[in-house]
Amino acid sequence: MSQKNVLAEIKRDLDCHVGKKIKLKANRGRRRIVEQVGILEKTYPNIFVVKLDEKRSTVRRVSFSYSDVLTETVKLTIDGEEKKNG
Repeated sequence: MSQKNVLAEIKRDLDCHVGKKIKLKANRGRRRIVEQVGILEKTYPNIFVVKLDEKRSTVRRVSFSYSDVLTETVKLTIDGEEKKNG
């Protein structure tokens, strides 16, 4: 399967979970791994946006590409089920 098809499949899979709470684990390099909980807010052709659950008054959003999921730079858990690449 070509990489473009795999990325499209990841996007379609995430489209079904828009508005749901997700847990993400992101490798930010140099041994920095960030774990956060948020809501999958929107999917776009090349990226998806997560609105983070924080106690601050300002809303924080982070975005990742579908290739981040494919390369496992970002690992997503939705409803207790870890999403595998492809």
